[in-house]
Amino acid sequence: MRSSRRRPILITATATAALLVTSALTAVTAHAATGCAVTYSVGGQWQGGFTGNVTVTNLGDPISGWTVRWSFGAGQQVTEAWNATVTQSGSSVTATNVSYNAGLPTNGSTSFGFNGTWNNSSNPTPTSFTLNGVTCTGGVAPTGNPTTSAPPTSPPQTGLVGWATQNGGTTGGGSATATTVSSASALTSAASSTSPAVIRISGTITCSGMLRVRSNKTILGNAGATIAGCGFNISGDRNVIIRNITFRDWDDDAVNVEQSATNVWIDHNTFTNGYDGTVDIKRGADFITVSWNRVYNHDKTMLLGHSDDNGSQDLGHLRVTYHHNWFDASTQRHPRVRFGNPVHVYNNYYYNNSGYGVASTMSAGVLVESNYFENVKDPYHLGEAASGPGSLVARNNYLVNSGSGQTGGSVASIPYPYTVDSASSVKSIVTGGAGAGRISV
Repeated sequence: MRSSRRRPILITATATAALLVTSALTAVTAHAATGCAVTYSVGGQWQGGFTGNVTVTNLGDPISGWTVRWSFGAGQQVTEAWNATVTQSGSSVTATNVSYNAGLPTNGSTSFGFNGTWNNSSNPTPTSFTLNGVTCTGGVAPTGNPTTSAPPTSPPQTGLVGWATQNGGTTGGGSATATTVSSASALTSAASSTSPAVIRISGTITCSGMLRVRSNKTILGNAGATIAGCGFNISGDRNVIIRNITFRDWDDDAVNVEQSATNVWIDHNTFTNGYDGTVDIKRGADFITVSWNRVYNHDKTMLLGHSDDNGSQDLGHLRVTYHHNWFDASTQRHPRVRFGNPVHVYNNYYYNNSGYGVASTMSAGVLVESNYFENVKDPYHLGEAASGPGSLVARNNYLVNSGSGQTGGSVASIPYPYTVDSASSVKSIVTGGAGAGRISV
């Protein structure tokens, strides 16, 4: 119930966010929202407290229930609310309809309010809102050069897209004559050479620990190629390509990229049943594309940025593109991001992920675009464990029996051209093309 207590109004401020977004998708019409406008006002402030008022307008198809989310930027806390059920976790606020205002027709509006506490110094207006998981971004949505494609009738794309095309591009070993290896010792020798090389893996190589991969290397798997028990470490080197390999049972990471390594492309691999990350990227690494990989029977998947205390090395770096990956009932970190901005997560298929999909933390900026989430209760959110929230913009995602996600803030623009598959087609596209053995190399 709304409190009858009122204090003298010291400041009255109104901030209106006319926030629009089009063509976002969900799988359940009752919860669909393709656009929204939110008006947020501070009706009054007094010592230690304030009153907030929110009006939300549904610009999309009629909905039978609504959830509005935003984040506070200066430690404000909601203490009581009316005309909505409001909860708060850290800076993140969730407002859900009550029984009498659940339905919103197209262009229909509803209002709710709350009392809260503030720090008596700063009470900034939230800059981003979502309605049923659709980000109402208006002019703050990242700009890139995307085009939308129809479902493909040809085999899956095999070319390099994303951040690894920048900074001079990624060519690996180039035109070097290929060397085929079938033992751990031969692979170790070839990968650690300082000369450009194309290395082909034949059969199953059993090893342990991390094998160093130096600059200007292309490592390709022949049909059925498998690395069992160990992983690759790319540390301080550049221009590396890893494709068409199955990694299993590794005892550290499957692929670790660190210490300002740049221009790495990890593509069409399969990862299963390892100890730690499948692809972990950290310590100032940059200009990396992770594409068309499948992860299954695994927990901690893809970490981007290893520590909350490493901002001095990571800020301005950790720019990674994740596209067309199949996160097949893997648990978490798809990816978990610190500091990188912009990080581009598009056209991935998330299935039965019991932990979460994407987490943006510690000043990161993540664009989550045109992905397919199926049976994922927590598709994307801000903050994770002790890590504070980053920014996350979600657009045109397809949600099937999944949560609405959490967004907030703005993300830097995407500098490269890319083609976006329709989100509703991503499941069939990715399951038909992701993983080892799906391409000829």
